[in-house]
Amino acid sequence: MTPLYASHPFKALVIGSNGAIGSAFVEAFRADSNCIHVETISRQSAGGFDLLDEDSIRFQASLAGSLGPFEIIIDATGALEIDGLGPEKSLTSLTQDRLMQSFSINAIGPALVIRHFSPLLSKGVSIYAKLSARVGSIADNKKGGWYGYRASKAALNMLLQTAAIELQRKNMNLRVVALQPGTVRSKLSNPFVSNHTNLQEPQDSVSSMLEAMKHLTIRSGAHFIDFKGNEIPW
Repeated sequence: MTPLYASHPFKALVIGSNGAIGSAFVEAFRADSNCIHVETISRQSAGGFDLLDEDSIRFQASLAGSLGPFEIIIDATGALEIDGLGPEKSLTSLTQDRLMQSFSINAIGPALVIRHFSPLLSKGVSIYAKLSARVGSIADNKKGGWYGYRASKAALNMLLQTAAIELQRKNMNLRVVALQPGTVRSKLSNPFVSNHTNLQEPQDSVSSMLEAMKHLTIRSGAHFIDFKGNEIPW
């Protein structure tokens, strides 16, 4: 079954809309003649939005509620650097504070986002998509390193899988998907991609992810795919 947003009028909500990928999603939806409204939420939103502050998450969800329901919700939030420092490459780099912050921003915050925003999804065919990362795959971890980022994204994936199972009990036509956008040119990735040969522009990554989401099948639980639509092992 093809998602409604592929060929019918739909409403979209983008959380983290000021980031490189989030803003590219907003641009793509605004350019889509079938998108009758795209709502945006970011740290610059009136009233504030902060993944570390559940009250701000709840507040923004209450504001957006009057503008829904939404056929597609995109959570494009996340952080690779913590306190200005990149991912830990060795055990000697681990600190309690940085690990806790990584989990708070990349797993706990997004879990609270899906808690408060999932009621805004359409009761019919709909998609809840969250940016994840290939390094969050335990099965795909061949190089090690990046402790906090890997672990927080793995935790995020488990939270998405668990939420999908619960939410689909009420709406079997809901797809929940963890998206790997590829290596994208952005402030988040710039310090780590100087030698990367397959760097994508945000618009290209988003175009590919939107196309991949059009072909998501109904299943029990969440999908974990890359921007080309290929399944990534959990």
